[in-house]
Amino acid sequence: MSRYFSDASFDFLQQLGRHNSREWFQAHKDRYEAHVREPFRRLLSDLQPALAEVSLHYRSVPKGVAGSLFRIHRDTRFSKDKSPYKSWQGARLFHERSKNLDAPGFYIHLQRGRCFVGAGLWHPSPDSLRRIRHFILDNPEGWRRAAHAPGFERSYRLDDSEMLVRMPRGFPPDFEHAEDLRRRNFVVSRAITDATMTGPRLRQRLETDLKAMAPFVDYLCASLDLEF
Repeated sequence: MSRYFSDASFDFLQQLGRHNSREWFQAHKDRYEAHVREPFRRLLSDLQPALAEVSLHYRSVPKGVAGSLFRIHRDTRFSKDKSPYKSWQGARLFHERSKNLDAPGFYIHLQRGRCFVGAGLWHPSPDSLRRIRHFILDNPEGWRRAAHAPGFERSYRLDDSEMLVRMPRGFPPDFEHAEDLRRRNFVVSRAITDATMTGPRLRQRLETDLKAMAPFVDYLCASLDLEF
């Protein structure tokens, strides 16, 4: 069993958040490579076989360009906060067609005290959102199995950070999954303890999560006419 991250990974990200400048990052870039970027790339490579068992249409790509690992640089173009770097590292396991259209994916987040694994579709386009809502309306039993099975709900939480106050126009307010139709994001997540993130069984834990969240992602793919 292999370890990927360590306290040094968390320490670097916390210090980057505290000393958030290009000068500091360049002076400590070797720490980023050794304790964050390279361990994450190794994890992504090791997850590829298990992801292929979940779906042949998803990719865990360790390469630096157009791969699974998000850039550590922040996009500050439309933000008042001009800090150049994130204080966390994330990676997405993406659908082969995600470059050209909305597609649900899997996500891994590294940050002390806030590590988690998730899956779904974040901020879908209005058209995709409409299609998902109509699919749930037309296939409520499948949605119940994918998102609300008792065992699944004990481990994974549906994101409710951006909910409409009222039902979207044209949908029946007495629908059994009315609350879900008010969602703007269709994402589930499970927290990962720091001890698990730095421990020897992280890959096995994530492989279990990928399999458990697969029916949820499969349902969203079906709603958007995507292969799974």
